[in-house]
Amino acid sequence: MQTKKYTQLMLASTLVLAASASWASDEGTLSMGTSVNYSSGKYGTQTSTDITSIPLNVAYDKGPWTFKVSVPYIRITGPSDVVVGVGKTSTTTSAVRTASGLGDVVTAATYNFYNNAEAQFGADVTGKIKFGTADSAKGLGTGENDYSVILDVYKKVNQLTFFGGIGYTALGSSAAIPLRNVFSLTAGTVLKMDEKNNAGFAYDYRQKSSATSAAQSELTAFYVHKFDKSWKTQTYLLKGFSDGSPEWGAGVSVGYAF
Repeated sequence: MQTKKYTQLMLASTLVLAASASWASDEGTLSMGTSVNYSSGKYGTQTSTDITSIPLNVAYDKGPWTFKVSVPYIRITGPSDVVVGVGKTSTTTSAVRTASGLGDVVTAATYNFYNNAEAQFGADVTGKIKFGTADSAKGLGTGENDYSVILDVYKKVNQLTFFGGIGYTALGSSAAIPLRNVFSLTAGTVLKMDEKNNAGFAYDYRQKSSATSAAQSELTAFYVHKFDKSWKTQTYLLKGFSDGSPEWGAGVSVGYAF
C-alpha cells in the first residue's frame, strides 16, 4: 500500500539523489520540511480507503552520508482490515472506520560508496528502520518494526539522470498481522530543465507482504522547483496498477536547507 507517507519514502533516495543532490555538501547540510500526501484505493475490497499523511522530515548530509528522520501524522478512512503500509489483512468484510494519529517513525542512513564524476555514475546503499509507533488497533500501522536495505544506482546522460534500485525489507510480523519479507524495485528518470526546475517519473514495485494483500505496482510523476539555494518544493501525481497500491495519489512538499 503506497500512501506516500514518511516523506514519500517509496521514491526515497532515488529522487533525492537525482533531483535534490545539490543540497548535500562536504561541510554538512541540515534540511527540514513537511508535505501533505493523499491517496485513495480499494485494495481488493468493495470500499475505497482514503489516507492522508503529513510528515515532519529532517535530513542531514555530510560528505558521502545522508541521515533522515520522518515523523508523520496519519488519517485513514476505510475498511478496518486495511492497514497503512500493508493493505488488506483479512478475507472477511469489515466495517468502515475513520482513525488518525501518529504514524510510524522512520529513520534512514544512506552511504554514497561509489561516485565516478567522469562517467557521471554513482551508487548508494541505504539502511532504513521503520519503528512501529503507529496505533495498530486503529490500523495506522502494524505495531511492529521493519528493517530495510536498499541499493540505488544512477547515471547522468546530458540533462537526464536515470536511476534504479533494489531493496529487501524484513517486515515485522505478529499473530494479528502475519507478514512475509519482501523485495522491491524502483526505476525512473529525472530531466534537469534548468538550474531551478527538474521533472521526472519513477516506477515502484514491491512483492505482496501477506496472503491477503497484493503486490504494489505504481507510477509516480513529479516536479521539483528550487526557489533559491535554501527553499524548494515538490509536487507529484501517482497512479496505481494493482490491488496493493492506491488507485491514485497526489501530494506537495516544501523543504528548507540551512
